[in-house]
Amino acid sequence: MEGALKRLIPLFILLSAVVGCPASLSAQEVVEASDVLSEPIPEEIVASAVAAVAKLGDEVVLGKYKVAIERMNPLWKERTAKRVGGMQKLEAQLENVAREMVAQGISMISFKPVGKPVAHEIWPGKKMVGGTERLVYTQWMVLVPTATRFRIIREGDPKPIVLESVSYQVAVSDKVKIDWTFIDGSSLNLGDLRSMYLTLPKDMELPPVHKREVR
Repeated sequence: MEGALKRLIPLFILLSAVVGCPASLSAQEVVEASDVLSEPIPEEIVASAVAAVAKLGDEVVLGKYKVAIERMNPLWKERTAKRVGGMQKLEAQLENVAREMVAQGISMISFKPVGKPVAHEIWPGKKMVGGTERLVYTQWMVLVPTATRFRIIREGDPKPIVLESVSYQVAVSDKVKIDWTFIDGSSLNLGDLRSMYLTLPKDMELPPVHKREVR
């Protein structure tokens, strides 16, 4: 059953899995979180991220897989495209995976946010505060736990199998203009995330990821 589970990862998860090497470190490497002016994270920002993840899931369940590429976090998309040889190859890979899922009798039947999201501020920039130029966070990051269910129809077996993948989406948006982009968490680790956002909390933990058969 474990082999079947690995084949059932949805397209936006498969695309994230092809990235194995960390991105080169940016100027954020020399910035300590204590040097950056922070602010409370509004509840409506967290709610907005959760709603955006739910919308992404609705689109993908309907078979609109290219939305996963269009809404992929730009830094993560650039890394992914570079890894597979360019954006055209990335899109071609999408189409191949979609056909393979159909050929194997695999379909995604639901995708939804579950559990409690966790929010952070990221990406230091500069802003005048009280007549003094200060480092401030310019983006929101919300880790939104998710549950995705797949149906497998096996040849010769009239009863389908339903599998559930518990994971999360990393939703990122500029503070000035709320427009969420996403990194799938199924194959993500803290090293990947810190290589792009180096001021993340040192004690930060990622949501759990696991798969199981639903009976």
